[in-house]
Amino acid sequence: MVNADVHYINYGSEAANSSLQSLHQPRHHRITLLPPPLNGDRQIKRWRCVMGAAEANGVAHEAKKAVPASPPLVLGLQPSALVDHLARVEWSLLDRIPGERGGSSPVAFEDLENILWEVRGHVTPSIDDPCPIKTTAGGSVANTVRGLSAVFGVTCGLIGACGDDEQGKLFVNNMIANEVNLSKLRMKKGPTAQCVCLVDAVGNRTMRPCLSNAVRLQVDEFIGENFKGSKWLLLRFGTFNLELTHAAIKKAKQDRVLVSLDLASFEMVRNNRATLIELLESGDIDLCFANEDEALEVVRGKQDANAEAALNYLATHCEWAVVTLGSNGCIAKHGKEMVRVPAIAEGQPTDATGAGDLFASGFLYGLIKGLSLEECCRVGSCSGGSVIRSVGAEVTPENRQWMYKQMQIKGLPAPDVSTQ
Repeated sequence: MVNADVHYINYGSEAANSSLQSLHQPRHHRITLLPPPLNGDRQIKRWRCVMGAAEANGVAHEAKKAVPASPPLVLGLQPSALVDHLARVEWSLLDRIPGERGGSSPVAFEDLENILWEVRGHVTPSIDDPCPIKTTAGGSVANTVRGLSAVFGVTCGLIGACGDDEQGKLFVNNMIANEVNLSKLRMKKGPTAQCVCLVDAVGNRTMRPCLSNAVRLQVDEFIGENFKGSKWLLLRFGTFNLELTHAAIKKAKQDRVLVSLDLASFEMVRNNRATLIELLESGDIDLCFANEDEALEVVRGKQDANAEAALNYLATHCEWAVVTLGSNGCIAKHGKEMVRVPAIAEGQPTDATGAGDLFASGFLYGLIKGLSLEECCRVGSCSGGSVIRSVGAEVTPENRQWMYKQMQIKGLPAPDVSTQ
C-alpha cells in the first residue's frame, strides 16, 4: 500500500481549485473535498467526498472534526475515468467516421482529435444551442453510479483513476456534485480517457472511446481494497482491464458483495466472446445486463439465437439476467421467473446515450428496495426513459421529476428525495 497524506479543504474554494491544478508531484496524496455548507440532514449526507493524489494548498479547520461516513451501498469499478463529448450530427458525418454505425469502437488519440475536428466543422452554434458539443463525465459504470446516487438517493462510490488534466477535473466536479463518494478514486499525472458520442436524427448514438493513453487503475494499486459494508460491485466487461476485473470479483466474493456485469458493446462481445463466456460460466456474476445486440452476440452461431435464448443462457449462470430491447422494453429472468415489460411509449427519443446505464440504476434500486422482478424492470424503464429525453447520460432535474411522476402513476415506490 502506498502511504498517503490526507488533506481536507472546502470544495469550490480557491484552495480546492488550485490543489486540483497542481498535481505534478510523484508522491501519492489524498484530498478530501468538502461540498459547500448545506442545511440539516443534507449537510450530514454530503459532508465529504474523498479522492486521491492531489496536494491541498489550504486546510479547512472544520473538516478535522468530521466523522467518517459508512461504506457506500454500491461501488462501481471504472479503471479509467472518462469524459464524453456529445453532439447531434447528420448521417452524412457518421458515414465518414470509421467503424460500424451505432457501436462503440476504440480509437487512438489522433483519431479522436480528428473526429472532434470534423464535428466542430459539421455542427454550427445557434441561439438555441450555443454549445453544440456537450462535454460531461461519462463511462457506463460512472453513469449508473451517478444515477443511483443523484436520482435514487442510494449511497455510491467509484473505484478507479483519473488524470490531472482539465478532463479529470471536470469528471471529479461532476461526480462530487452528484454526491458520489470518491474515496477510492486516484488522481494520476497523465490524460483522462475521452469518448466522442455522436447522436443521429432518431436518437441512436455512435461512440468512439479513446482509452489507450489514459491513466488507469493498476492491479497492484487495487491490492488492499476493502468492500466490506457495501452490497453491490458494478463492472463493465472489457479485456483492456481483465486482470483488474478478476481481482475485483475475487475481492467482492471474499467480502460477500454481489457482482453486476454490463456487457459493454456488441463489438466487445463479438471480439472477446470466449473470454466473456468463461467469465459468465464461472458463477461469480450475480446480475448481468445486456442490450439486444450484445445478447445476440452471446448466442451467435447457436440454434434459435434470439434475445430470449440469450436471456435463458445468461440466467443459467447468473441469479438475475436482463436484456433490454430498446423501444420494445426488456425481458428479465430470476430463477424460473421470467417477465417482459414494455418501454414507456412517449415520442421520439432525443438521445439514447446512457439509456442502458440508467435502466441499470433503476433496476438496482428496485433490487435494493426488495421489489419484485417485474417492478425492478418497471423502475428501470422509468429511469432509462427519463435520460433519453435530453442529450447526454445525466438525468436533468426536469426529467427527474418526469421519472418520479411515471413511477407514481405505475404505483412504484419513489425514492425519498426530500433531503436531496
